[in-house]
Amino acid sequence: MASELYNIIDAVSREKGIDPQIVISAVEDAIVVATRKYYKTQENLRAVLDKDSGKINAYAVKAIVETPEQVEDASLQVTVEQARRVDPNAEVGGELLIPKATEGILGRIAAQLAKQVIFQKVREAERDTVYKEYIGRVGEIVNATIKRIEGPDVIVDIGKAEARMGRKEQSRLESFAVGERVRAVILRVEKASKGPGVVVSRAAPELVQHLFQTEVPEIYDGTVVIRAIAREAGERTKIAVMSKDKDVDAVGACVGMKGMRVQSIIRELRGEKIDIIEYHEDPVTFAEKALQPAKVSRVTVIDATEKQLEVVVDDTQLSLAIGKKGQNVRLAAKLLGWKIDIKSEEEKRQEVEQQMSALTTQTATPLESVPGLGEGVIEKLTAAGVTTVEALADMTPEQLEVIDGIGPKTVEKISIAVNNYFASLEGGETVAAEESVAPEEPLVEEVPSEGSGELSAEGDSGGNTEPAAEADGDGTPEPESGVEPAATETEEEKQS
Repeated sequence: MASELYNIIDAVSREKGIDPQIVISAVEDAIVVATRKYYKTQENLRAVLDKDSGKINAYAVKAIVETPEQVEDASLQVTVEQARRVDPNAEVGGELLIPKATEGILGRIAAQLAKQVIFQKVREAERDTVYKEYIGRVGEIVNATIKRIEGPDVIVDIGKAEARMGRKEQSRLESFAVGERVRAVILRVEKASKGPGVVVSRAAPELVQHLFQTEVPEIYDGTVVIRAIAREAGERTKIAVMSKDKDVDAVGACVGMKGMRVQSIIRELRGEKIDIIEYHEDPVTFAEKALQPAKVSRVTVIDATEKQLEVVVDDTQLSLAIGKKGQNVRLAAKLLGWKIDIKSEEEKRQEVEQQMSALTTQTATPLESVPGLGEGVIEKLTAAGVTTVEALADMTPEQLEVIDGIGPKTVEKISIAVNNYFASLEGGETVAAEESVAPEEPLVEEVPSEGSGELSAEGDSGGNTEPAAEADGDGTPEPESGVEPAATETEEEKQS
């Protein structure tokens, strides 16, 4: 018949859900600690519980060696000859158990120490049991009862153990009362030194998935599949679903008649908003759906490898697409698994203009690249803010003459130099300075071919009578490309 002590150990083991042998080992270890403290010895001690009598005996354990020369530590080893004086059956290589008196010598301090060791061992065994029970159930939904509230944390009873639900694992819309029953997700299991090792959550996306499986038969039987969930507990959840049956509307099945199914889930989540979206393999189409209720103008894949999208929306839809504190676009990005860069039409237009401006700046040609411009002319143009050939070509003769130090003759030379520069780029023929006539505005346009009479340097018909071509040599410029200047006709009349 088992002793009273063993029956108590057995009852404690059943209550804690642990192996009775673990508790027995804890009691034996406690007696060893107390005995060692009393005798102040370094001997190898062992305690053994007698199941029938309930008595715990302590022993000093010594290894048996053959000769005295092999004895390195007398407190740990004994010769076979000495061992057989205590136990006639002792053999080399075995152990000799020497009884140590414990009754009446283990005082109050030793007993208290033994009690502490027993409690410690039982707690460790209890934690190991909880860990083995729940480590394989991570992600599972459990029914929990609110046991107590410790500051921001809520301690719940999940059956065989207590679990902790931290502030981050709670919805901001929820408050709990002791005794209330709730559903929660087993988030992780820890081998913590203090407190429960199980952590549960009401903020995890798995809770929403479980609620949909419970409320929507099509999801439970596999006709409708949940492909992705993105959640910010207490605020909004986006859930992407698809149907394996073309005759079943995935979104409609989740919403239910008059919204009854989804409303039941919203009530369970204390009013959290839920967006149900149809899943698409194409990330462009999926992004358009995921950013609802905003209307998207266009979606562009920037980098498929890095999974980056650019979304452009109408100016009036930008704030709706981004959402409160960026929530809508953040949840959409989580749902897709892509990075989303969202812009308004105006922002995109400005970006394109900046890119074009940068491109123009990169291809600008400095004035020094034009052979026919002298250093003095370049200095004057640069002082006026004209630093590129492209900018110079866009200027009219009137605009050039406004610049200090540049007159009609200089304007004409600038015109010739610019025309020759662009002609050389296009592989055309260049014109000598003394053979050219100033063009009509802008400077890069062709000179009129005929019938123009005297041409003004300004290129207008405002009555300026200054000749278009200055005579640097004999004052008789040669005709250019079929153009017959008025000066040439006058010479012929004189000769006749």
